[in-house]
Amino acid sequence: MEFILNTIFWTLALYGLYEIIKNIIYINTYTKFKSKGIYLIIGVKNQEEVIEGFLRSLLFKILYGKEEDFKNIIVADLESTDKTKEISKKLAKEYECLKVLSWKETRGLMDNIDEVEVKK
Repeated sequence: MEFILNTIFWTLALYGLYEIIKNIIYINTYTKFKSKGIYLIIGVKNQEEVIEGFLRSLLFKILYGKEEDFKNIIVADLESTDKTKEISKKLAKEYECLKVLSWKETRGLMDNIDEVEVKK
């Protein structure tokens, strides 16, 4: 019985390792996230009451803290019906590292991160 349980355990462990290796190879081969730095993508929808405070807090931590690896902070608007996008765009004018895009634009950017320059 112990042999069967050990066999099942090691089979599952090897399968998990195989899946991890397969995902790493897939990411390195088929995605274009090869630029240095970290791209932080924040999906938002109808958050006009909290978005400015959240983004300012995040920007403060990144700009004045030890988070030097961030290349861009991308706010992906998920078709907000309030002023979330306008507030985010106002902040993007103040901070060069902040970009505001629609979700569709964000998906296109993720597919072509090396080829597309993020525009405000």
